[in-house]
Amino acid sequence: MTSPRPLPSGPLIAYYGDDFTGSSASMEAAAFAGIETVLFLTPPTPERLAAFTGYRVIGVAGIARAQSPHWMDETLPQIFELLAATGAPIIHYKVCSTFDSSPEIGSIGRAIDIAKARFSGWTPMIVADPNMGRYQTLGNLFAAAHGAIYRLDRHPVMSRHPVTPMNEADLARHLAKQTSRTVGLVDFVAMKRGHADARLAAEIQAGAEIVSLDVFDDETLIAAGRLVWEHGMPHRFCVGSQGVEAALAAYWRHANLIPSTPTVPAAKPVDRIACVSGSVSPVTATQIECARAAGFATIPIDTACAVDERAWLGEIERTTSAAIHHLSTGRDVLIHSAAGPDDPAVAGFRSAVQTAGASIEKMNERVGEGLGTILDRLLLDVRLSRVIISGGDTSGRAASLLGIDALTAIAPLAPGAPLCKAHARRADRDGLEIALKGGQVGAADFFVRAKSGGAYKGNS
Repeated sequence: MTSPRPLPSGPLIAYYGDDFTGSSASMEAAAFAGIETVLFLTPPTPERLAAFTGYRVIGVAGIARAQSPHWMDETLPQIFELLAATGAPIIHYKVCSTFDSSPEIGSIGRAIDIAKARFSGWTPMIVADPNMGRYQTLGNLFAAAHGAIYRLDRHPVMSRHPVTPMNEADLARHLAKQTSRTVGLVDFVAMKRGHADARLAAEIQAGAEIVSLDVFDDETLIAAGRLVWEHGMPHRFCVGSQGVEAALAAYWRHANLIPSTPTVPAAKPVDRIACVSGSVSPVTATQIECARAAGFATIPIDTACAVDERAWLGEIERTTSAAIHHLSTGRDVLIHSAAGPDDPAVAGFRSAVQTAGASIEKMNERVGEGLGTILDRLLLDVRLSRVIISGGDTSGRAASLLGIDALTAIAPLAPGAPLCKAHARRADRDGLEIALKGGQVGAADFFVRAKSGGAYKGNS
């Protein structure tokens, strides 16, 4: 048996996340494995990168998941050049662990095509992450929901996603709608029988440019990480979820290239918290109801007003004033655009957009920016040390208005949504604690736990 490939000095992984919450999930997978990680919320300048010299994983949060192929053509080449310039041997295009994408919106295939113009060799694809309740067997993706595990095309949330509904669990078939590149597979049977290397070689020999790697337990997670690392010299472009970082960390730990997992820190409690949510997920709806029952002031914002600039500014002012009032009395606040997909507010927003003849994409951006504006105002008017932004697309638009340009992980709150320390040139925002939560992420008491802190409870 050959010795494991040693870890070089300097950065090990440089990744771009196609949405903000997903980007923090990759940061979590690396940081809580003991690998120093920084996540930039905007592409960093060389000067800003120099402020984080010594960090081994460098991430850049983005919004490609909500963008068109044309946007990707214009934007991603520069991003990939930035990642390559770090010298990291692993370059990772980070996607959602439910792979939601389409040829028109958030095309993972187009991103791969663009990357292939810059990076040579086979492209590993690791989408599953057991810690997040994501499992891949024989090339098909499964995801947990409501205490059960569903094939992706039968998942109660993702199969009815409002923008990119997932009606195909076979990831190769789904990806084939977005790129003409051949997709191979190293399945868990080959991994369990010790034939993974031979299967990988056969797939590449047969012309596979992208090779999907099954993962559903610790053994296959380590095996996937080993295939990426040991067959990745000198550089390797990867696509996948935070499962890429999780698999590499698992293999490096297994091969004694990094120490065993350090003690996971616990989030400390705070006296008040402010949260904004642009998610329409039923998971988030349950979390909003739990927060309301725990005493949070839950404040709906009428997103139908977004089609009219003056009305929208008035709605932002109304909502902000209500939140400041509740915070001044010592209550926690949670401002939300909808309480789940069946909230009449969702249909009302879509109807208003259609009647106005407006672009749904631009109106979604306006809503996210509005929530960011509210949160910015709250931070200016009220002394707060911790805030939460919920919703993958919302997080990117809202966080960009807070004057924060980088995050480092403090403690886990839920898989994929760590509590982070904000880094900013503005003194009043530097050190702020913030979590970016995807719509599908977290237990029912996520917002309550985000305030109260306490010991990490794994997948609960």
